Amino acid sequence: MMNRLDPIQASKAFVNEYFPDCNAAVLAGSASRGEATPTSDLDIVVFDPGIKQSYRESLIKYDWPIEVFVHNLNSYVHFFEDDCKHGKPSMPHMVACGIVLKRSNELDQIRKEADLMLKKGPAPWSESTVALKRYMITDLLDDLMGSNDRGEDIMITAELSILLQEFMLRVNNRWIGSSKWMIRELKRFDPDYAEAFTEAFDQLYTSGDKAAVKKLVEESLQTHGGLLFEGFSIGKI
Repeated sequence: MMNRLDPIQASKAFVNEYFPDCNAAVLAGSASRGEATPTSDLDIVVFDPGIKQSYRESLIKYDWPIEVFVHNLNSYVHFFEDDCKHGKPSMPHMVACGIVLKRSNELDQIRKEADLMLKKGPAPWSESTVALKRYMITDLLDDLMGSNDRGEDIMITAELSILLQEFMLRVNNRWIGSSKWMIRELKRFDPDYAEAFTEAFDQLYTSGDKAAVKKLVEESLQTHGGLLFEGFSIGKI
């Protein structure tokens, strides 16, 4: 593993061997940013007009774990739109921000499309969606504060952290993320808030003290209507 090819060399070798007739290819992910760790994989997006439908495949080649996302020159559109609809522009980000391994005029246009989507940001949440999310976060906070079971505390806290980061990013018209991208997107939005977020949840996980999380949730929701229980309704005619 110590003598393996560097990420770009390995990616180019992979594309040349397995997709020699492709139109274009891009290396995305941490390897493209020079942030690869010993457990990082290579995320490679391939555009091949010859395939009938898009697919994703995981392989190990050149001593690298590789995730390859294969599209023709039309199939990517659905994934761009679906990712943006859900507020997580994974595929647009990979294509727009990755390192070009094989260039074409079509790829240049696709990258422009992806970049425009990223800069535009997600569609604003409706008032009803904001209210629903406030209610869901309030409900989880109530459950957490009333819980006396350590296992339940951990599960509630995990769900609460996901919903809270989603709320703060979306009400501020920012993209959201999953897993490690949750905190990365929070840092892009507001480094100070991301630090407070991390410290509050770390305190709860390490010591069981819920006070910092309670304060963080209340302050996060305050400028958007605050905690919500009484008067919330959905589906009522």
